[in-house]
Amino acid sequence: MQDQDARIAEQTRLVVERHATTEGPLLPILHEVQEEFGWLPPAALRTIAEGLNLGRAEVHGVATFYHDFRTEPAGRHRLKICRAEACQAMGGERIAERARAELGLDWHETAADGSVTLEPVYCLGLCACAPAAMVDDRLEGRLDADRFARILAEVRT
Repeated sequence: MQDQDARIAEQTRLVVERHATTEGPLLPILHEVQEEFGWLPPAALRTIAEGLNLGRAEVHGVATFYHDFRTEPAGRHRLKICRAEACQAMGGERIAERARAELGLDWHETAADGSVTLEPVYCLGLCACAPAAMVDDRLEGRLDADRFARILAEVRT
């Protein structure tokens, strides 16, 4: 574990160095670190705080404030379901409840087998194609029972 933390800290230090002279570097650093590791490990958050001369609580607060940052590893697939008003008006609540029931997950939870993480999102920009979801980085609009059944089968693999 110490070797892994040391590797994470070193890779994070390089990211911090690349952004340290830019104005407002915290968010770009958090994005790049998450892209590198798939989440924001504690060793990375400590290294970011040290490198930017910020408190660890401040870095943690920013990382947990924005819904796109993860402080725990995500599943192999990420299923984001739009919770905004347009999607809810077009049946999004049924889609959300079905996902939670069939996957046996609540929001922000990952399946025990690591197959999928279920995340709420508050607008995917597909209001005209509601209800909508995102599977990994792929947008899905005009969801109906059949299309959503295919998505659920896909994320279980």
